[in-house]
Amino acid sequence: MQDISNLEREFLDHFGCHAEVFAHAPGRVNLIGDHTDYNDGFVLPAAINFGTYALAAKRADRQVSVIARNFDNTRVTFDYTAIDFNEDAPWSNYIAGVVNELIIEGKMLGGANIFVSGNVPQGSGLSSSASLEIAIVKAYAQLYQFDISGEQAAKIGQRAENRFVGCNCGIMDQFISALGQQASAMLLDCRNLTYRHVPLPDDLAIMIINSNVKRELVDSEYNIRRIQCEQVAHFFKKKALRDVALSELENAKAELESELYLRARHVISENIRTRKAYTAMQNGDIGLLSQLMADSHDSLQNDFAVTTLELDLLVEILSGVIGNKGGARMTGGGFGGCVVAILPQDMVDEARKAVMSQYELSTGYTPDIYVCTIESGAFSPDLYLTQ
Repeated sequence: MQDISNLEREFLDHFGCHAEVFAHAPGRVNLIGDHTDYNDGFVLPAAINFGTYALAAKRADRQVSVIARNFDNTRVTFDYTAIDFNEDAPWSNYIAGVVNELIIEGKMLGGANIFVSGNVPQGSGLSSSASLEIAIVKAYAQLYQFDISGEQAAKIGQRAENRFVGCNCGIMDQFISALGQQASAMLLDCRNLTYRHVPLPDDLAIMIINSNVKRELVDSEYNIRRIQCEQVAHFFKKKALRDVALSELENAKAELESELYLRARHVISENIRTRKAYTAMQNGDIGLLSQLMADSHDSLQNDFAVTTLELDLLVEILSGVIGNKGGARMTGGGFGGCVVAILPQDMVDEARKAVMSQYELSTGYTPDIYVCTIESGAFSPDLYLTQ
């Protein structure tokens, strides 16, 4: 957690007035279930102790003036009645997109001074964008005193990213940032948005290793993968790959382009793995969870083709230490970013040393390693942050 009093002082220095509200929304790590969310499938994310703060105060005019602490205190100001895409400050589009969606929702808004500060590593696959979106929704809801549910906030954040920013992300990132539960992962059905929490055993830790291979989903092949999935669903005359059985896919293998077949095989098998992982966590079957995470990474590497040599190496290093006492896999959209590992608390130091001694020597990249706790979402009933 960042020091709120320092952020309040910085807000005062920048805007000449005191912040009236502050909000916090966490980033997330997805334990298993990648590229399933936009296919109406299942995911198993957890909210983490890295996130975004948004401090805000009302203005008397129609201006929204935003300062980003993480971008050298750059200030962007726009009129909320005439919002345009900002090519010069891409980070501001996530905020403008949220404000635009709140207006479309019919929420009563006015101008605002907003100061944002976060510690989610940018471009790492830990959802810095969703964390920012949900923090802005929360801040505006408090500032202008309108009711909004966590599910509504997640949908607003997703639409802002889809419609305004131009990334066709699913709803997982925003949903877990809004409604995560402390010490538990969430099995989320991305079609009907029903969800169940499952605790992580106390003797296990979550380690996130940032490969520091940067990626930009909007400019990567992320949207291409989504189109490919939609093509296969259309082939089967189904709404989404969620509705296609693995046996159906195998029977039609000869009729599909090999690349489309592989993309679909990942999504369909990943849905199966994700539900099995939830059950494994319920039952404390860490050996099964370990195998499922390994199979997930293999599928992301060979069928969905979104890993990198660096991510593959990190998984290899970690798996060599952890064995079947936990698991390791790529997490997020891919094309760089992070690996997540679930491992016994007493193996954290050994795993850290193995990564630090082997990874940079082989790749030239210096990894960042985070041992995370699972925290509550911005709109969670068990909210840990008193506001």
